[in-house]
Amino acid sequence: MTLKIISAEKILFEGEASSVTLPGEMGRFTVLPHHASIVSTLVGGKISYKSGTDEHSVDVTGGIVDVDNNVVSVCVY
Repeated sequence: MTLKIISAEKILFEGEASSVTLPGEMGRFTVLPHHASIVSTLVGGKISYKSGTDEHSVDVTGGIVDVDNNVVSVCVY
């Protein structure tokens, strides 16, 4: 699936990912390929994702995520 993580200043990541774990308001949740469409607010915490064989993480203070059609778009601050 395609993952895009952007802030007001720059693109933090844009590429393929096999999983993304996000800090949702109701707790952490993981998005996998072919996930159902969802929009959620994010709280402070860590976004973790797997790209190829590498695992990465980004610390955020909040944001919003939109999952649709195998594209995960994350706006963070």
